[in-house]
Amino acid sequence: MMPRLLLRVWPRGLAVGPGAPCRPLSARSGPSQYLQSSIVPTMHYQDSLPRLPIPKLEDTIRRYLSAQKPLLDDGHFRKTEQFCKSFENGSGKELHEQLVAQDKKNKHTSYISGPWFDMYLAARDSIVLNFNPFMAFNPDPKSEYNDQLTRATNMTVSAIRFLKTFRAGLLEPEVFHLNPAKSDTDTFKRLIRLVPPSLSWYGAYLVSAYPLDMSQYFRLFNSTRIPKPGRDELFTDDKARHLLVLRKGHFYVFDILDKDGNIVSASEIKAHLKYILSDNSPAPEFPLTYLTSENRDIWAELRQKLVSDSNAETLRKVDSAVFCLCLDDFPIKDLVHLSHNMLHGDGTNRWFDKSFNLIIAKDGTAAVHFEHAWGDGVAVLRLFNEVFQDSTQNPAVTPQSRPATTDSSVAVQKLSFKLSDALKTGITTAKRKFDETMETLTIDCIQFQRGGKEFLKKQKLSPDSVAQLAFQMAFLRQYGKTVATYESCSTAAFKHGRTETIRPASIFTMRCSEAFVREPSKHSAGELQQLMAECSKYHGQLTKEAAMGQGFDRHLFALRYLAAAKGIPLPELYLDPAYGKINHNILSTSTLSSPAVNLGGFAPVVPDGFGIGYIPRCGIAESCGKCITFGASARPLSKAAAPFPPVVYAVSCCPC
Repeated sequence: MMPRLLLRVWPRGLAVGPGAPCRPLSARSGPSQYLQSSIVPTMHYQDSLPRLPIPKLEDTIRRYLSAQKPLLDDGHFRKTEQFCKSFENGSGKELHEQLVAQDKKNKHTSYISGPWFDMYLAARDSIVLNFNPFMAFNPDPKSEYNDQLTRATNMTVSAIRFLKTFRAGLLEPEVFHLNPAKSDTDTFKRLIRLVPPSLSWYGAYLVSAYPLDMSQYFRLFNSTRIPKPGRDELFTDDKARHLLVLRKGHFYVFDILDKDGNIVSASEIKAHLKYILSDNSPAPEFPLTYLTSENRDIWAELRQKLVSDSNAETLRKVDSAVFCLCLDDFPIKDLVHLSHNMLHGDGTNRWFDKSFNLIIAKDGTAAVHFEHAWGDGVAVLRLFNEVFQDSTQNPAVTPQSRPATTDSSVAVQKLSFKLSDALKTGITTAKRKFDETMETLTIDCIQFQRGGKEFLKKQKLSPDSVAQLAFQMAFLRQYGKTVATYESCSTAAFKHGRTETIRPASIFTMRCSEAFVREPSKHSAGELQQLMAECSKYHGQLTKEAAMGQGFDRHLFALRYLAAAKGIPLPELYLDPAYGKINHNILSTSTLSSPAVNLGGFAPVVPDGFGIGYIPRCGIAESCGKCITFGASARPLSKAAAPFPPVVYAVSCCPC
């Protein structure tokens, strides 16, 4: 299974990770067609963003060995040291020099961007669970606005307002303000907009403001991942004006923008959605949607059959739609049910290839499920935050608003596909595989109600380090060892930055965990506090290094990718079992925080792994709300508990 980024790629605050705190929800301005009218053009900083640095090879090797230390015994560690020394002075040195030379010739991008796209697009596993995550919205504060039709209309309008605002260059640039009193002001914005785009980043830097990369944003809309043999493709058609709606496995489209590019009136949108919700047709016998959950090569072959059977134009409407709105016909029972439904559902009412699916249940519970190849969580979270704020504070319709008097039977087109026997067989097989996989999925949520982020800060401890330390202690207590652990950190502060990996498992966390779990009586409270402080300090160092592009994972990945691209035999370092072990991330973790988010979820990256999402909260009584979903073949939650059935995947959810 390919390594996946996810909610690991969400900068902190939302942040999808420690690297890039999320910006505040923006102020509203401008006519109803737009969310805002930014003083600074949206892409003003993009050209002058600094380039993602390639770490020094000796630093990468040093960091790699430090991360390996808690995972290996002395004998295996010495062997890995030998592999590293040989790599650093031999083939690794040559590959590093070639990578640096190649990077100098491609100053328009980052050294990791191309390889990272290829990693996603060349993966042949199903994108469901393996790649696609979700984020669920908090309910609308006004309970009556959680009516499915009302909320679907308002969120759709807000999403299209976002689209228009972004494309008009009126969306506020994504900027991390260290000193907002100086940089997040109209005065500064009026000054910085006069600075040429080629120099604008430097002007922001002078007042401790750090613009973030926004190159992925254009893929939010009108985009789809197209299955192809060997490697998928990303398709975008920004001229298309229609919305795709799924309900009970049926496909509907209608124009959401008129011929002049203006948003269709909210009352018309409400009328069209009401018309779709009133369709009493039973679910199709062969729901085409299951094919998007298939192995990518199988789906590519079946898609070609679809095209050959006169479905090309219909597929084009699906692929080019602004986004996919999924209307579910049942309410959400609880957080576990919500997680299952938004992460995968029953397979009939999602087009998993779409850049994002906006899902709205019968009771108005809403979420965004997104395909991961086109980008990371930074862009999705910005859309998520803006849609929530606009739809709740500036709703386009009220529950009492009357739908427009219009003939929706003409405006709304119900799509139909011609299915051959081969396609019907393919759908049946895909459904069986989907159902079998989802039956193995175990989800659970745990919320810890003591302490809190502010309390930890008063103890001079990093809340993130404490959460990560808790995971290490829990795994040691349950399974008696330290394992490879992954935490995502955004590198969006650099042009075409993606993510870097923080390696939370360290000699410090191992020492501290063993003291707490195995020898608590041998240590005083002061000694235990000191061990935690050491963990916090080291974790902070790792976080800063990762955010500055100074981890080791992406560098080693790029060198391996380069060797394969040039037909160079794979260096021994990559054949070392220790390299495979550290990249078998049994604990895959990510933090997610936003006032708009109820919870988010993703699957672990290995069959015997855990996906852990978490949030250190601000309140003393609301610390570290954690939804921990775990999965491992026949592993019980505790030794005293009854064993769970074999679990192939696990999902973690993070209530905010």
